[in-house]
Amino acid sequence: MDRLAGQARLEWWANHSTCLEMYDIDIIVTVDAAGMWRATGRHADALDTPQRAGWDFLMEMDPHFSVAFPGEDRGGIMVKVVEAEDGTLTFTQAPDWNGSGNVTFDLT
Repeated sequence: MDRLAGQARLEWWANHSTCLEMYDIDIIVTVDAAGMWRATGRHADALDTPQRAGWDFLMEMDPHFSVAFPGEDRGGIMVKVVEAEDGTLTFTQAPDWNGSGNVTFDLT
């Protein structure tokens, strides 16, 4: 199984040109022998009260974010985010902007 652990950024886009919020995250991505990926993470820094309110609002509206890895200006991988009570974030594949669900992680 391949594994990538590092930092990334979650971006919540209202449309193709308007990013309403960005959140730095620590993320772990694993890819099994069949090419299926799983990802979990946490906010890199604890959210203060206004940030938490904004996060909760966006999650309530639509829990789909794009993920941007270091060196990327804009996230290109769309994920659905689920937050557990302990703050763990779970990311599952979501269709990208054009409806395609094809996601590839290069772990080399």
